[in-house]
Formats: sequence, structure tokens, C-alpha cells
Amino acid sequence: MATKIEIYSSPFCGYCARAKSLLRRKGVEFVEYDVMERPDLREEMVKRAGGVSTVPQIFADGKHLGGSDDIHALDAQGKLDPILAL
Repeated sequence: MATKIEIYSSPFCGYCARAKSLLRRKGVEFVEYDVMERPDLREEMVKRAGGVSTVPQIFADGKHLGGSDDIHALDAQGKLDPILAL
């Protein structure tokens, strides 16, 4: 069963684009929540991310991975693929 990846993002966010680009390069499908289009989702994101209010915020099977820099660091350490179940 594939890992469910969720990303909270907003348009014109360079970090969001960078995170989504990495996930796409990995061939991972993800559910994207636009917090600009749906401001109610920002509050949900902040709760799920333990108070973090910046985008992007990425989750794998409900577990908070962090933002763009965090998933790039996991990738550099070889820890992202196992989380994504690749």
C-alpha cells in the first residue's frame, strides 16, 4: 500500500514548488491543500504541524515530515525514500 503524502501549500511559494518538484521527481503522488484558496485549511495545518504556520508542510501517512528544507535534508541523508516507501 502506497504512503499517503499530503502537502499544504500556497501559490507563488518557491519552497512549495521546490518540495513538490522533489516529490514529483521521486514519482510520488500527493494530495495538495491550497491554504490561500482555503484559509480554513491553514488552521488545520498549524494544528497538525504542532504550531508551525509556514508553508509547505508535508505529511506522510499523517506523520509530520516538516517543510521543504526538511524533506530535502531527509533525501540527502537517504531517509526519504523509505518514508515514501519507494
